[in-house]
Amino acid sequence: MNKVKKNGFTLIEVLVAMGIFSILSVLAYGTLNQTLITADILSNRMDKIQSLQRAIRLIEQDFMQLAKRPVRSEIGNTQLAALTTNSRNIYPIEFTRHGWSNPLSLKRSTLQRAAYALNGDALTRLHWNVLDKTYSNRTQSDIILGNVKNFNFSFMKNNNDWTEQWPPIEYNAIDGLKVLPKAVKITLTFNDDTNVYRLIEIK
Repeated sequence: MNKVKKNGFTLIEVLVAMGIFSILSVLAYGTLNQTLITADILSNRMDKIQSLQRAIRLIEQDFMQLAKRPVRSEIGNTQLAALTTNSRNIYPIEFTRHGWSNPLSLKRSTLQRAAYALNGDALTRLHWNVLDKTYSNRTQSDIILGNVKNFNFSFMKNNNDWTEQWPPIEYNAIDGLKVLPKAVKITLTFNDDTNVYRLIEIK
C-alpha cells in the first residue's frame, strides 16, 4: 500500500511568512497614517484659505461701496465722517456704505453704517440697523476671521500721498465729513507673523 505524501509548511516557513506580513503591515499602516495626517493638514489649510477669501471679499465689498454720508454721533451733538479712523471713535475704522440688501422690504435705508475691530485675535465686523445711531441702538457683530494679530489701513489721498488717518489732517471738520480716499490698502498680520495685503480702488 502506497503512502500519500502530505504537503505543508514547515515551522520556519510559517515564521518567515509571518515576519514578512508583519513588516508589510507596519509599512502599510505608516503610509496610511501619513496620508491621513497630510489630508488633515491640507484640509485645515484649505479651510483657512477659504475663510481668508471670504473675509477679503467682504472687506472689498464694503470699501468699494463707500458712501459720502456722515452720521450723527451717539450723543447727537457732533457728526462722524463718512469714513473715519478718528481716535475719538471707539472703533479703529467706521464708515457708511451703499448696497445694503433689503430682501424683506423693511422700512430702512439701503445705506449701512459699519465698522471693523480686532477683539483678541478675532477680526470682527459690526453694523447698525440705523445710520444715525444712539447708545440704545443694537449693534450686530460678526467674527469674519480668526488668528489675526494686527489689522491696519492706509489711505491714498487725492495727491496720491498715503496716510494712516482719515479724514486727513489738512481737511477742516466740515470738509472732512464727506471726503473719501482714492484707494485703501489693507494689511492683515496673522499670529504666525505672515502678512496679507490688499489694495482696493475707491470709485
